[in-house]
Amino acid sequence: MRKLGLIGGISWAASEQYYRILNLELQRRAGAGCSAPLVMDSLNYCDLKRLSSDAQWGSATEILVASAQRLEGAGASAIMICANSMYKVADAVQAAISVPLLNIVDPVGRAMRAAGVETAAILGTRNVMAERWYRQRLVSHGVSLFPADDGVVDMVDRIIYDELMQGVINKASERELRSLITSFDQRGVDAVALASTELSLLVDTDANILPIYDSTRLHALDGVAWMLGDMP
Repeated sequence: MRKLGLIGGISWAASEQYYRILNLELQRRAGAGCSAPLVMDSLNYCDLKRLSSDAQWGSATEILVASAQRLEGAGASAIMICANSMYKVADAVQAAISVPLLNIVDPVGRAMRAAGVETAAILGTRNVMAERWYRQRLVSHGVSLFPADDGVVDMVDRIIYDELMQGVINKASERELRSLITSFDQRGVDAVALASTELSLLVDTDANILPIYDSTRLHALDGVAWMLGDMP
């Protein structure tokens, strides 16, 4: 199997999910005695939290590039950043390494296209929901996107940063998100992209009125495909 490198710690709760999904799925596909050949660089989230200014993103880019280079040096044949928001600087990270950076947006787009999804809503942090870089990459897979509402952006961003990234599971927030997804269905949305690696801690991907495309799980499945040689 090929070794996979993970840039983790953004947040630790998401990294834990990646490790679990990668190992369970690889064991399912390769045999009960197998485990995933991984190398992880777990970063200090204090250095990467709620980035907004160009200077902050410049510093984050340097941190992520250095992490990716350490993982490549440790033998990783491909790298994944375990956080949707950090793919804003994916091009700079990819340019600094010679192994592939597996982008988190692509497996979501492929899965939606395969299912015939025409219009989707995105749930994630502010920079994922409201900025163009994530939306453009998903649209490139043939999916139209429901416009981001400022109130919804504020609510989801708060739930992710103030609760989920702190390990807090709030039932009131769970109800808010369920009501939001129901409202999407009433407004003609076909599916929802969970574009935060923490949101699956709160949103039941199998028990909502709309199909839920969990970026964490879909990205991890790409990682398993890479390790097993099923991706070029």
